[in-house]
Amino acid sequence: MFKLFPILCLGAAFASAQVLPSTESQSNLPGSGPVAYVYVASYPGNNEPSVIVGYSASSKGALTPIHGSPFQQNVGSMAANGKYLMAVNNSNPPDIDTLKIGSNGALTYITSTPCVQKDNQCVYAFNLFFDHTGSDLYVMEYDGSNDNTASFAVDESSGALNYLGDTISGAFPGDYTATFFIGDNIYAYSADQSGCMYPGIYGYQRESSGLLNFINNDFNPNSPTPPPGVRTYYPDLAVADPTNHLAILEQPANPPGCANGPLQLATYTVKSNGNIHTKSTYKDMPATLIASPFDMKMSPSGKLLAVAGQEGLQVFHFNGANPVTHYTGLLTKEPISQMFWDNDNHLYAISNTELLVFTITPTTHQKAQGSPYAIPGAQDIIVQPLK
Repeated sequence: MFKLFPILCLGAAFASAQVLPSTESQSNLPGSGPVAYVYVASYPGNNEPSVIVGYSASSKGALTPIHGSPFQQNVGSMAANGKYLMAVNNSNPPDIDTLKIGSNGALTYITSTPCVQKDNQCVYAFNLFFDHTGSDLYVMEYDGSNDNTASFAVDESSGALNYLGDTISGAFPGDYTATFFIGDNIYAYSADQSGCMYPGIYGYQRESSGLLNFINNDFNPNSPTPPPGVRTYYPDLAVADPTNHLAILEQPANPPGCANGPLQLATYTVKSNGNIHTKSTYKDMPATLIASPFDMKMSPSGKLLAVAGQEGLQVFHFNGANPVTHYTGLLTKEPISQMFWDNDNHLYAISNTELLVFTITPTTHQKAQGSPYAIPGAQDIIVQPLK
C-alpha cells in the first residue's frame, strides 16, 4: 500500500486512507513550513499551450511561487496522491501525464499513458480522482456518445498507469460530474441533472482489483420531500463526508423540466450495501445563493460544505445525517469554477482570472492574506496537503 501524503483531489475533498481528525482547531504557527502545495492549470491565451502555476501555502494561507513555476505542461484536469500529480494532457486524443512532486513542490515529467485503451474510445478526459490510498486513478471520459469512467492502477515506483477497465455510466449523456468516495474507500457517488432532462445519482463500488463498477444491487435512491406545487427534486451535484454521508444539491423539478425555486441541500446516508437514503424535506433543506453551480466540496473534517458557481462561493455547516445548516453568505461574487480544501482550514478557489484563498473554520471565516492571486486563464486546480 502507498505511504503517501493525505490526498485531496477531484474525487473527494479526499482524506487519506484513514479518516482524518478534524483540523479546524489547529493554530497557525509561524515558520512551521508549508501546509500544502497548490497547482493551477492555466491557459495564457494567444494560442499558447497551458502551463501549471504552482504555489506553496503557509499556515496562514499565504502563497509563495514554487521554484520553476510555471511548469511547461500543457494539461487540464489534475489529481495528486502525495508522490505524483496526474494530469490530462491536451493532446488529441488525450494522454494522462505522470508528474513527480518534488520535496519543494516542483513538478518533473515522468511518463504518459494513453487515455484510449482496448475497451474505450477516449475522445476527451476530465475529472481525474484517486481512491483514498492513492493506489488507483480514475478518469472520467467522453467516448463520442457517452461519458464513462476508466480505472487505472498506479505503479508506485514508476508512476506508470495500468489499465483495469471501463465503466459505462449508462444512457446518454451519462455521468460527467465529480465523483467522491465515502470513508470506507469502497463506495463512491456523483450526481447530475443535465438541464433537468437526464437526472441521476450514480453509485460505484471499488473492487479489490481497484476497478470501479456500478453498485451491484438494486440502487434506487429516494428523493427529498418536495414543497407544494413541485413534483420532485433532481440531483445536481453530490459530495461525500469522511464517514458515510452525502450532501446532494437538489433542483426543484416538474418533469420534464425544472421548477421555480432555489437549489437546496439534502443529506443522504449510505447503507452497508452502498444504497443511499434521505430523510430530507423541503422544510429542512437550506437554500443556496448559487443558482448556476459548478462545484461542491466537503472539508476534510466533514463539518463544512462549500458550494460554488456563477454567482460566487458560499459555505454551509454539514452535520452528518442531520440537516445542513446555513453559515456564510457569498464569500465572493466572482464566478468560481473549481475549488479544493487543504487540511489546515484553507479553501482555494479559482475564477477565470484569479486564485482566491479563504481561511474557514466552523466559527470564523476570512480571506487569507495576499488573496487574490492573478492567474489569467485559470482552468483547473488541485491541492496537495502536506499534513
